[in-house]
Amino acid sequence: MKKFKFFILVLFFSTVSFASYASERWILDKTISTIEFELPVLFLKNVKGKFNNIEGFVGLNVKQKENNKAIFSVEINDIDINYIKYKDLLLSNVFFDALKFPRAVVDTKKFNYDNQKEIKLNVELTLKDKSQMVPIKIYINKLAEGLVQIQSELQFSRTDFGIGQGKWSNTSILKDEVKLKTNLFLFRE
Repeated sequence: MKKFKFFILVLFFSTVSFASYASERWILDKTISTIEFELPVLFLKNVKGKFNNIEGFVGLNVKQKENNKAIFSVEINDIDINYIKYKDLLLSNVFFDALKFPRAVVDTKKFNYDNQKEIKLNVELTLKDKSQMVPIKIYINKLAEGLVQIQSELQFSRTDFGIGQGKWSNTSILKDEVKLKTNLFLFRE
């Protein structure tokens, strides 16, 4: 719980300090945005799920086009999955350990943006108290003056984050690569 409170404080202060030099702030529309995951399983349907509680923002420095920042997080225990009977196992310490590590975070750090429709970045993924830089390709679709859609796909190794312990660590049945797909809608604040 201490780590969760620390995360909230860090997120708050980074947001406040970032807002001092960002000229535009874009807020996530949580009612229509989605973050989904997929984990391939040998001989069965893949484990697929959706995170229901998403937070996030993007701050843009529109004059200098640099030092932009985006942070998104999901609440691990608020998911829907296609294998309902395994939800408790997925949230347990064998996989996500949702009680000890209630959030996963993607932080872009600083990036340059000059109205491109596609950006390639390395973002910091923090999951189960472990952080790793992972590549991501982001597609930006301006829907209206104050509304954008951001779609992306991120892939990471579940074993790098300790997702799947004991007999579940074997990658011959439960594959190692996890895919996250985002379909985010943001409005200008």
